[in-house]
Amino acid sequence: MPAALPMSRRDQVDETVKQRSGWLIPIAVFVVTAVLSAVILLLYLAPTPQSFLQEHPSPTSRADPIDLSVNGLSLKIPANFIIYSSARQGGPRKDVALFTTFPDFRGYSDWEASNFTSNAADSPVIYMLIREEVLDLSEEERLQRIYLTYVADPAAKPGPFGLTDYAFRDDSGYHGKDLFVGQGTTGPVVMLCDRFSQLVPNPSCLRDVRLKHGVALSYRFKRAHLANWHEIADGIGVLVQSFRRPKSG
Repeated sequence: MPAALPMSRRDQVDETVKQRSGWLIPIAVFVVTAVLSAVILLLYLAPTPQSFLQEHPSPTSRADPIDLSVNGLSLKIPANFIIYSSARQGGPRKDVALFTTFPDFRGYSDWEASNFTSNAADSPVIYMLIREEVLDLSEEERLQRIYLTYVADPAAKPGPFGLTDYAFRDDSGYHGKDLFVGQGTTGPVVMLCDRFSQLVPNPSCLRDVRLKHGVALSYRFKRAHLANWHEIADGIGVLVQSFRRPKSG
């Protein structure tokens, strides 16, 4: 019998391909799977474009009325009270950010720009937010159900400017704030005020007001104007009422 012939070059190539294909296919499957997993992970976890670029305040001196609505509350607000340009497009919104100044409660103007951009401890600017509200609590309900559960003494004590002063417990989430309650024209005025500190050199006071079912107003002013809390409450009330559109028909 003749001796076995040596393997031809073609047979060698075929054998090499067969050997390589045994480990190339699993690697290819692994790479494709890894790429698809990375794409899916990126779609789920990557920040949205809005998180990269937040809208910046862009006030205007225009005073033309803008028709908006928040959770069914119809509003007609002069453009110079609206902080962000996107809100000046009008239409339904989850919230609308506004500002004005004390004591005149006017909208933004170029000649008063420094007042509206100031963050000094005695800045006259008042920031407002009309928003959808899930809790839908009145000020009295907010006081009784939320704030008073965190105070050190529910009996409170007399505070400045005709207000009642409640001190929060040190272990509460409101530590570093004071709770002041006054009697306004239409009911209690409940305000959370930051305490002055090295970390908070220009403290503010915050009040939440229910406007209608599912809609609330928050406004914030510098604590340096706390003596004028009553005038601020009345002025903001009149201003917001002027924004509300009467129901047609």
